[in-house]
Amino acid sequence: MPDLTTSGGLRLHYRDSAGAEGGDGPPVLCLSGLTRNSADFAFVLPFLAGYRVIRMDYRGRGLSEAADPATYTVAQEAQDALELLDHLGLERVTILGTSRGGLIAMALAMAAPERLQGAILNDIGPELSPGGLGRIMDYVGRRPKYRSYDEAAEGLAALNAVQFPGVTLARWRVHAEHVWRAVPGERLALRYDAGLREALAQAGVQPAPDLWPFFDALAALPLTVLHGANSDLLSADIVARMQARAPGMRAVTVPDRGHVPFLDEGAALEGILSHLKDHI
Repeated sequence: MPDLTTSGGLRLHYRDSAGAEGGDGPPVLCLSGLTRNSADFAFVLPFLAGYRVIRMDYRGRGLSEAADPATYTVAQEAQDALELLDHLGLERVTILGTSRGGLIAMALAMAAPERLQGAILNDIGPELSPGGLGRIMDYVGRRPKYRSYDEAAEGLAALNAVQFPGVTLARWRVHAEHVWRAVPGERLALRYDAGLREALAQAGVQPAPDLWPFFDALAALPLTVLHGANSDLLSADIVARMQARAPGMRAVTVPDRGHVPFLDEGAALEGILSHLKDHI
């Protein structure tokens, strides 16, 4: 499996559909959610045939090395993404960014807009609803209570019944496999460094940065935003203000989904594939 050694000596894991997987088309860089990894895009991957899909594990997530939690920042992760593009010899990419990945896309648009062809954001914007932030802090860095993937599937289905109605136990089980690791005789374990909680707590004591200028930089490029209709992190009001500020942005609401859509829903797929067709 391919790895990159950063300029700081850290080993980062990534997946590249070029070559063996047959994806030699225009490049799409997939950037996952805060605690997630390259498996975040497993559900949409089959629909991206014809594109070169690169999926990155951030430092301390998935199969990448852990680092000093002080480096678990959007700015550092954006720099790691640029080093991955340099490593692969890619001048420009379209970003498909879920949650944290969308924030990294905004940082890249500010720091290196010439490297971006455009972006598709999955349920993220320049403002975050407090309720969603609180929910995230409740679980980040904490090992789940479940002792098996089947138990996790039942727990996730119950926990998310309102935001994600109708999602099957089979889908929740696969999702659990993506985000947690089985340990014989013990509870499921995290697939990321628990020190991420420390990084978020430290960031929380600082004044919140104004992300609208970063959004403006990204909105100068082709931009699509997917919004889970039931999201507690990206509200319809924030989406409306994004649209007013960026009239060329395409906003797509994904019904019956909270934070974040799986990306293989009909509305999400239509938004993703239309963007790629129109802007690559």
